[in-house]
Amino acid sequence: MNPAEFANIAHSEKDLWWYRGMREILFRMLDPHLAGRRIARALEAGCGTGYFARLLQTERRLPLTPVDIGWEGLRRAQAMGVKRPVQANIMQLPFGTEAFDLVLSIDVLPHLTRGEDQRAVSEFGRVLAPGGLLVLRTAALEMLRSRHSQYVYERQRFTKRRLMELAERAGVRVLRCTYANSLLMPVALAKFRLWEPLTRQAPSSGVEPVAPWLDRLLHAALAAEAAWIGAGRGLPIGQSLVLIGEKA
Repeated sequence: MNPAEFANIAHSEKDLWWYRGMREILFRMLDPHLAGRRIARALEAGCGTGYFARLLQTERRLPLTPVDIGWEGLRRAQAMGVKRPVQANIMQLPFGTEAFDLVLSIDVLPHLTRGEDQRAVSEFGRVLAPGGLLVLRTAALEMLRSRHSQYVYERQRFTKRRLMELAERAGVRVLRCTYANSLLMPVALAKFRLWEPLTRQAPSSGVEPVAPWLDRLLHAALAAEAAWIGAGRGLPIGQSLVLIGEKA
């Protein structure tokens, strides 16, 4: 990822509507699968700034080991008190086979090339214990590539079928997989396919605060999706994909 984006994310990921809403969707999907499970050790493969790792460690009380390839993210993670950060390549994880009961990788796969993505997910499967859970979130659909995608060095986006195939080839049985951030997709298409090309905008970060009223409005769309997905339903198209699987 573009190192310049770390500061933008760190400034916004606690309160910005997109981060709050996407966390709600993720937890509404994940919590039913965590109920009754004993998680002795968890891994976040690609921890970024470390904010989500800290949330999992402090609020969710998960025994989490966060991993990232870059020192910039790990430095920020350490500064906010994240425990056990490890610098490593997610395609060559420095952990034993079947070491974790839960592996999460949030918005990391889009930064890998084709081929690298399968190596990474295969590594997730290798370090995951039988019966353990794999949680993936990725950017979806190539037609939604934007100037932000270019700025953060996004290399690919996924379809539901291809993400499921990656997991299945790694020995993970898909329990749930759905698109998300769907209600705002018409706005995104208009911005990415019409406005940005017409105005010839340069690649730039899309992570920036908005007016409080707009933040509430945008978050409401994701909160509605969280309720829908949390009730066991899926969405047929969207800007993101969330997959939960179980190691065979």
